[in-house]
Amino acid sequence: MKSTFYIIVGLFFGVVLYKSEAASWFRIYEMFQFDSFHMYGIIGSTITLGTLGIQWIKRKEVKAVDGSPIVIASKDKGIARYLIGGTLFGLGWALAGACPGPMFVLAGAGSGYILVVIASAILGTFFYGILRNKLPH
Repeated sequence: MKSTFYIIVGLFFGVVLYKSEAASWFRIYEMFQFDSFHMYGIIGSTITLGTLGIQWIKRKEVKAVDGSPIVIASKDKGIARYLIGGTLFGLGWALAGACPGPMFVLAGAGSGYILVVIASAILGTFFYGILRNKLPH
């Protein structure tokens, strides 16, 4: 039953990403060229809603679907790892024309080229898992 809930939420999220054109290479290109506010509006809305949602979860002590408490850990204060990670993420996003969420939306919409991007993302994640303990903290 729990899996069905997650599948429905995931499908809804995919449809929203597709219909809002957040998975559109053209919209992403516009954003990186500073030609349109469309993607910045979507990203700003998600940051605002996410921030409000996390504050609500913390204040109301909301439980997870299975009844366990939700624990939101504090982030590290180091800035170098976020600058490096964010730069790599942004470069990958600009080169591929999609970030991780829309990659699967594009695959579901029938864009075959994105399968190379998904395979590369999985391979990169695998290598990060191998190298993670060897990287400076």
